[in-house]
Amino acid sequence: MNHHLVRVSNRQRRFRVVPDRVRAVCGGVLRALAAEPRAIDVVFVGSAGIRRLNRRYRGKDYATDVLSFGYSGQTDEVGLPWLGEMVLSPDVALVNALRLRTSPEREIRRLLVHGTLHLLGYDHATDDGEMERLQKLLVRRAFFLRTPPVAVLREAR
Repeated sequence: MNHHLVRVSNRQRRFRVVPDRVRAVCGGVLRALAAEPRAIDVVFVGSAGIRRLNRRYRGKDYATDVLSFGYSGQTDEVGLPWLGEMVLSPDVALVNALRLRTSPEREIRRLLVHGTLHLLGYDHATDDGEMERLQKLLVRRAFFLRTPPVAVLREAR
């Protein structure tokens, strides 16, 4: 096997998630930076779900946009090195997008890049700007710019 494995779960209802497009973005980061095939899981949750995880694992009682849980040294069920799990809240990404004056779609893709970098071991809190510089380069790449929408806000009924 010579490709990366990105498993996608959608556990929220507000956005329709397109797994193949999520795989394209995360896979683009992995192809750009990881020499050997890797596996990651990407889980989309609502703001209440990510708030619970943020409180439990980081001691911060608010809804954040993305959390990464690294599992270095483990393999997945097909024997690939399993980097870990990224949990992303499209609801929080929507709020961020409004604040940053960008599209929700672009913000969700940026968070996928950000979370994947964390799973690869980058840490913006300690790396003197390396992760931020790398993220800026990656969001200019074709896999980021040319991937159709990965998550689409559902119409209110």
